[in-house]
Formats: sequence, structure tokens, C-alpha cells
Amino acid sequence: MRSFRHFLAIDWSGAKGPVQKGIALALADAGGGPPVLVERGRGWSRGDALALLREDLPDDTLVGMDLGIGLPFADCGAYFPRRDVLLPDAPSLWALIDDICAGDPNLGAQSFVDHPEFAPYFRNGRDTGVHFGCDGAAHGRGRFRVTEQAQAEMGCKPYSNFNLVGAAQVGKSSLTGMRVLHRLRGHLPVWPVDPDPGHGSLIVEIYTSLAALESGRSAAKAKMRSFEDLNSALAGLGSPPVAGRGAIEDHSSDALLTAAWLRRVASDRTRWAPVGLTQDIARTEGWTFGAL
Repeated sequence: MRSFRHFLAIDWSGAKGPVQKGIALALADAGGGPPVLVERGRGWSRGDALALLREDLPDDTLVGMDLGIGLPFADCGAYFPRRDVLLPDAPSLWALIDDICAGDPNLGAQSFVDHPEFAPYFRNGRDTGVHFGCDGAAHGRGRFRVTEQAQAEMGCKPYSNFNLVGAAQVGKSSLTGMRVLHRLRGHLPVWPVDPDPGHGSLIVEIYTSLAALESGRSAAKAKMRSFEDLNSALAGLGSPPVAGRGAIEDHSSDALLTAAWLRRVASDRTRWAPVGLTQDIARTEGWTFGAL
């Protein structure tokens, strides 16, 4: 099993604007010690995060990004069934989104969800597209990837990337992240869409609630808004505490805990070979690291 020297967790955001207060980065060192926030005086933008990943990433870093690296494919045999041109894999999806959204500022993705060819697949505000429920599922919550079904079986409450309604929606976050992944082609491999080359740095999809569950917190209390709660969770992962008392912003606590979690579980072979991960799923939908 190959080893990493650093573990970077990125809590992502699809929010509008030049700076996204929901983006937080935390780094844990393989040698031990508490995880640390990667600070910027004015906060992070998606462009800042992209620049770090392309130009300033420490060698041999396992990067976890809290976003969906693909859209559902297996349920309907396509990302966008009933469309004339079918996309064969996740990189082609990333390229399409980045191309359609080329004019969107701040690596946004509004043009994609508004596009007349793709809007019918999303639930956006009060509008539910005619193809939103094309999987035929009775729950009506939108389509899910195989990995999101695995998350649910572990006790999490995943949201469909096609559901753009509510504070917990992750669709725009994932779509903006796919623009970044497209711009990282040739710089960083993305597991399992790309095979692990066995050396260098690697990106994986993370779901911060999985880290919280493994730290001993429940899915209903996955968010940590005090240093005391964060340090209790870190102790559950065998990590030293971070300095601080009182309130902490939950994006920061998510990133800190998940960086420590990546360090703890990255050497576990079972994390890299989940039961539901086939070659076709890897190529089209990707997988959430740690969803078994």
C-alpha cells in the first residue's frame, strides 16, 4: 500500500461571488500533530483553490474535495438520458460543464443549470424539470449515484446532485468543482476516474459526514460548531487537539476533522476497493472515498 506525506481536506462551496466563505482548507501531516487550517487573509475563492492545487500543493498529498465528482449514470444508463449526444465518462462531463460555463465569473456554474438542454434534468427553485425523476424512484428526491446509495446505507443522508433546492443542496457545489477538476487534467489524477499512479499527489471525493461518523458523532450531529466538539471528534480519530475554545465556523471544523480522518484511513486497503465500485462506475460516476 502506497503512502502519502500530507492530507489536505477541502470543504467546497458553489456559492456566487468572488470569495466563497464556505470554502475551507485544512492540512494534516503524516508525521502526526493536529491538523491545521490553510489560511488566507481574505478567504478562499474557487480560483485560489485551483491555483494552490496546480502550483503550490505539497508533494505526495492526498487531497479530499467535498463535492460530487460525477453525476448519476448507472440508474438511467446516461447522465442525461433522452439526449442525442451521450457523454461516455466523467472527464467528458467536466469538459462540457466548463465549456458551457466559460463566461460565468468565479468558476460558477449557473449557465449549465440554466441551459435549455440540461435544465430539464434539475430541480431548481420552484421549477422541477421534466426529466428530474427519470429514474422512476418513488422517493422523488432526485437521482443518486451508486456511491450515494452506499453513503445512505452507512447512515448518512446524501442529496442528489440534480436537486438544487435547500440549504443542504450540493448540486452547484459539485458542478463548480467539476470545472476545477477539468482544469486540473494533466496535473492531478482523480481517483477512481483515473487509476492511482502509485506516486505523487491524488484527488479523492470526500463526504465530511463520513469522517464525523467515524469519529463517534451521529449523522444528525455531524456539524461541529465549537472547538470542544471538534477536539472530542479529533480524539475519536486518534488525533491531537487543535488550539482554541468556544465557537468555530463549521466549514473550518469539517475541513480539520476530515484532514485528520484522511490521515487515519488512507492506508486501509478496504477504502480503495469498495464492493460497489466497478470499472464502469469508476469511469462514469466516480466514488466517495470511505463509502464502503
